[in-house]
Amino acid sequence: MKIRRHTLSAMSLVLTLAAACSDDGGGDTTGAGGMGGGGAGGSAAGDAASFEVTIENVTPARDYRVAGVFNTPVGESMPGPLFPEKSFEFRVGALPGDRLSFTTMFGQSNDLFYAPDGAGIALYDEAGNPVSGDVTDQVLLWDAGSEANEEPGAGPNQAPRQSGPNTGAKDPDNTVRLVQDGYTYPAVEEVIQVIVTPEPGNEFTIRITNMSEVGTLMPEGGEPAAVPLSPGLFVVHTMENPLFTVGQAYPGNGLEAQAEDGNPMMLHEGVMPRAGLTSPAAPGVAVVHGAAAPLFRSGEADRSKGLEMLAEDGNPTTLAESLEAEVGGESGLSSVLVYDTPVGASMPGPLLPGAKFSFRVTARPGERLSFASMLGQSNDLFFAPSEEGIALFDASGEPVSGDVSDQVSIWDAGTEANQWPGVGPDQAPRQAGPQMGADDPTDRVRSVDDGYLYPAASQMLKVTISPAR
Repeated sequence: MKIRRHTLSAMSLVLTLAAACSDDGGGDTTGAGGMGGGGAGGSAAGDAASFEVTIENVTPARDYRVAGVFNTPVGESMPGPLFPEKSFEFRVGALPGDRLSFTTMFGQSNDLFYAPDGAGIALYDEAGNPVSGDVTDQVLLWDAGSEANEEPGAGPNQAPRQSGPNTGAKDPDNTVRLVQDGYTYPAVEEVIQVIVTPEPGNEFTIRITNMSEVGTLMPEGGEPAAVPLSPGLFVVHTMENPLFTVGQAYPGNGLEAQAEDGNPMMLHEGVMPRAGLTSPAAPGVAVVHGAAAPLFRSGEADRSKGLEMLAEDGNPTTLAESLEAEVGGESGLSSVLVYDTPVGASMPGPLLPGAKFSFRVTARPGERLSFASMLGQSNDLFFAPSEEGIALFDASGEPVSGDVSDQVSIWDAGTEANQWPGVGPDQAPRQAGPQMGADDPTDRVRSVDDGYLYPAASQMLKVTISPAR
């Protein structure tokens, strides 16, 4: 059997490939040079069937690179407010141009909160160098406009004293604005400090410290008091006004619950569907097989047959050639193909959101389909079914048809240490050349479980199989 070979592009802005393949006949992956061209994978036998396989990138556009809640003070085991001399701490990944925004309630108030302005806090300077140090001067005290203000530290409808949420009168001015209500407030730096610390891998540690003390507030109608800070929400973004717009009515996105009650969870529920990883999928390898684990076995080291190049650099060539040599042998492979050209494209390239790969395979009852494509914004992650593959026939021997996305997972090849998805400097879109990252100390193929957040594979790829007509 012969595998068609194409010159794979460098996947500008997406993937750096380790090697190019020589061209041998166009970008069609459904012709005689692919699966079903005869031999063990051919369609000569009466019980064989052909299938159309479609792999579509369904990753939605994202407003936020990262989003999350900070709610547990450093050194404590349970979520709670931030009292004097205590700190919240969280880590984010970011690239030049990214900015940080967050919200945390001024606890001794009706609906006041600390946040940067609509632009957020730049995490890199104009030269592209990471920001480091105290950025408190970019934090402001805002009025959410949802509840009428009372004297800070004394109002009966403020969180420390109210009997329950939403007990105060409505604010006659429902716009988000800098606080300016005639009461006296401490300077921002007397209550909150925000420190940004660059970390390896284009990551940053953000530390929010409560700088207040008893006496920071000296209300006429109450006792001297400190100012607790509430749990809050953070987002990394490039958009303007990611959480609110100054001068406009407070949005129905959960800002009211954050500013009045110190509860960021409604904000969190609203931003999470709009946050996270957007990534291309790389060209890949598909095989029809009878025996299990044709590409990898979970818990075992990579076999050094080309999966590393596929998973790190988006280059399926070496793996395809290795598998081609095994067709018809003890490994149970019937046929192998490379899919590398999105539908409607004239050249091989990555699968961007909204695009799809489509190819045809031929199989006999009992045979299964396996495939692998790099998750482009990663060090060595790839999309694939389990090691057993996807059944192409049901228990009655009838060809399967439909959406099989739930059988696809994100796998870690175990060949390179993982960095924050979408920002790591040793990931294909940003590295200077193939295989630049540090070795993975675990050194085994496994489901991805590295502490970073990833969408479910089915939220990134839609895979459908249908009998070919």
